[in-house]
Amino acid sequence: MSVAADIERELARLRCARADGHPPELRTSTMTHLAWVPSRWLAEARATLAGMEERHPARTILLVPEARRRDGVAATVDVREFELPGMATEVTSEIVEVRLRGRVAQHPASIVLPLLVSDLPVFCRWRGRPDFDSTALDEIVGVVDRLVVDSAEWRGLPRPYRGLLPLFDRVAVSDVAYRRGLPWRARLAERWPEIRSISTLRVVGPRADALLLVGWLRSRLRRRVGLVHRPAPSIESVAVDGEAVERPLVAQASPSDLLSAELEALGRDPVYEAAVARAL
Repeated sequence: MSVAADIERELARLRCARADGHPPELRTSTMTHLAWVPSRWLAEARATLAGMEERHPARTILLVPEARRRDGVAATVDVREFELPGMATEVTSEIVEVRLRGRVAQHPASIVLPLLVSDLPVFCRWRGRPDFDSTALDEIVGVVDRLVVDSAEWRGLPRPYRGLLPLFDRVAVSDVAYRRGLPWRARLAERWPEIRSISTLRVVGPRADALLLVGWLRSRLRRRVGLVHRPAPSIESVAVDGEAVERPLVAQASPSDLLSAELEALGRDPVYEAAVARAL
């Protein structure tokens, strides 16, 4: 029996056990949500997923690579129930956590493909900096519709952005760091047309957020804009040629809110892609 068949059988058993003689809950999936989660990111990934499951009923497959272990696969499954507002029924979400050990970690497609929910979009949230030359990334890109990263998790920026550029023609890519900068991009856009003459953007915040913000400006203005950056856990301030930009009124979004927003987008974003190219 294959690993995928064992997982499907256990999911079916859990759904039946939860019914316990009552009519089965509505099994609703809006997507297959993959997450590539090295062990160091696992606790954070679980917390983020827990905060968004009700908004995105899905089959969620956490892929945990353990390249230093002996070759093999270990899986755990769970079925979770959520009430539908105003309805006397529940929907279920399926959570599958798969540990890919040894050489199996380089070939996730053989595990993932049989578990995809047919005719629904497939998203992958890739935790940490991808190895852009790896077989694992190549296989995942080959089966998903959208790849979601957070370049604030990467070291050595902006150089790793070069690895993203070849992926744009293969899969729709989005970056949580770019999403976090949306309220500040709106503030900068309010300064049109005066902002056309900007020389330097100063950002106090994560390096990735700052690079994508100035990359966006450069791509829109089609010229070089200097960046002065000071690190901080989140974007605390932005200034244009020394003049402070008014802080956005919206509250800072949670990791669950940010990922949820990315899971509602399907197509390519050429403005984001241009921002990545000009962040280099």
